Amino acid sequence: MKWTPPPTKSKQYLMLIHDLVPVLQLSVSPVIVISGVGLVLLSMVNRYGHITNKTRDLSTVLRKSGDDSEGHLHAQLHIMYRRARRVRLAIFLACLSLLCAAVLISALFLMCLVQLEGALVIVALFIGCMFALSAPLIVFLTDINMSLNALSLEFESHSINAGETSVASKTEDPAEDTLSE
Repeated sequence: MKWTPPPTKSKQYLMLIHDLVPVLQLSVSPVIVISGVGLVLLSMVNRYGHITNKTRDLSTVLRKSGDDSEGHLHAQLHIMYRRARRVRLAIFLACLSLLCAAVLISALFLMCLVQLEGALVIVALFIGCMFALSAPLIVFLTDINMSLNALSLEFESHSINAGETSVASKTEDPAEDTLSE
């Protein structure tokens, strides 16, 4: 038998890097999720800012004019408040998705470092991340529908003042009727 020297620290270090390569490969998907959700979150934050600015503008108009006999401004303000709440919920859920993805990456590296098998934890975090990503997108779509309702209110107020019939009931595309319901 030939004598072999005990492993040195540099060989242990190389072994650790060798063990990390699969973990780095596994963490690519959550990193891509973080990037994509970050862009969606940017869009939602911009939309939230637009809603709050529009609400402030409508509030200023109502305060200065004091006349909202037909209730259009109050209806607009009510819709804006509901939209702001929905977009805030969507932002919260998107942030929750980001948090799940970050915890998933951390868990992958920690499990590799302490050499634990935790496939169930990883799967649960990834599924949680995907659910937390799906929910804000659904809420975001409902906000878009609510913005269309606000727009139809605006058209109705101008149509009534001009003596025209309601624009909200006139659609050229039957698919639009289905989406707005």
